Amino acid sequence: MTTTFPYRHSILLLVCATSLILIGGVPASHAQTVVCMVNGEPITEYDIEQRSKLDFISTHKQPARQDVINELTDEKVKIKEAKKFGVDPSSSDIEQSYAAMSTRMRITPEQLTKSLEGQGIRPDTLKARIKADMVWTSLVRGRYKESLQVGEKDVAEVAKSEGDEAQQGEAFEYKMQPIVLIVPRGSPPAAIEARQKEAEALRGRVQTCEDANALFKSMQNAAIRDSVTKTSADIPQVLRELLDKTPIGHLTPPEVTKQGVEMVALCARKPTTSTRRRRKKSATRCLSRNMRRSRNRTCRKSAEPR
Repeated sequence: MTTTFPYRHSILLLVCATSLILIGGVPASHAQTVVCMVNGEPITEYDIEQRSKLDFISTHKQPARQDVINELTDEKVKIKEAKKFGVDPSSSDIEQSYAAMSTRMRITPEQLTKSLEGQGIRPDTLKARIKADMVWTSLVRGRYKESLQVGEKDVAEVAKSEGDEAQQGEAFEYKMQPIVLIVPRGSPPAAIEARQKEAEALRGRVQTCEDANALFKSMQNAAIRDSVTKTSADIPQVLRELLDKTPIGHLTPPEVTKQGVEMVALCARKPTTSTRRRRKKSATRCLSRNMRRSRNRTCRKSAEPR
């Protein structure tokens, strides 16, 4: 009996010491301090610390604390809103995206996990951001997009606020078919005026380029040329302004030229590749802004640590 007591006593001391070490972990309790509540879900100090590390290795810049809080808040709003529309990626979906990311980095998922852990980042931190990106993409492309329509004015405002001056000078590609109502040279002014009136009347009948082809190819003393595609830089500013005001499929106002009375059928108008990229970037930011406004998201300071 006397030989077992010191042994048991030493074990008890060891257990107590270990417990004190675990309980005395002040940083752990601090990490679980709730900083914000978003739709009933907490954002803790640990969440902010982890995301700050992840953002740092992604951008090589130390993010501002409030920016990280805003980022985490937006993600929680997106995920909750997505569930309303049946968008809720499974763990398998997220793991596949995680694996795809590692493949793009030319490493295995296990190596990616080890790399993150080596920098003090839990893999779940990255997977949480992956999930938010997945649901946001689904929201933008799917049903929710209709309730967040982005107008050209909104996109221009976002671009301007972000200093994207190039957005203000958008370039377009115009697909058009020139049309001429022929007026013989030397014709009296009355003949020219009559053809102008005829052109105005014909404008009201044309709603598509197919209409224009069917109409003018069968008309005497009229011609419609094959379609041509020009960019904003290729055409005079006066014509460009007319084309910008003309609905797709309709005709520009008639203009008297040496050949007679000319119009242009506008078959298509779309931004050039560089403009589309800029607009998509600004539109996505605008959608994000509109979604945040549409939700009553509140990130309030917790009254006390939890």
